[in-house]
Amino acid sequence: MNAKEDTGISFAINTLDDIPKPSANAKEITGLVKQGGKVTGYQLSDNRIVNKEEGVALAKAGEIAGVGIAHRKGTEYLKSIPDGTDDNNLSHLPTVKASVK
Repeated sequence: MNAKEDTGISFAINTLDDIPKPSANAKEITGLVKQGGKVTGYQLSDNRIVNKEEGVALAKAGEIAGVGIAHRKGTEYLKSIPDGTDDNNLSHLPTVKASVK
């Protein structure tokens, strides 16, 4: 990794409010539930679908790995932890069709 990439990763990490420590049995996000192009929920590696607020709460409790907590306009959401690789970013995950409670 070069200095420019390292600076970009450091900047991106600084945009996160919190990076919770995942538990040993933490799930990963495998898909995004979207409505009108906006993320409304997440599909977890156990195939469970949770809404955005539940996902944030689970991540804060260490039950979702690989994500940090960010906020925009007073709303918290999950964001990939920057590591210099785009392939594992949430934005690269497939959209899944599922109703979120």
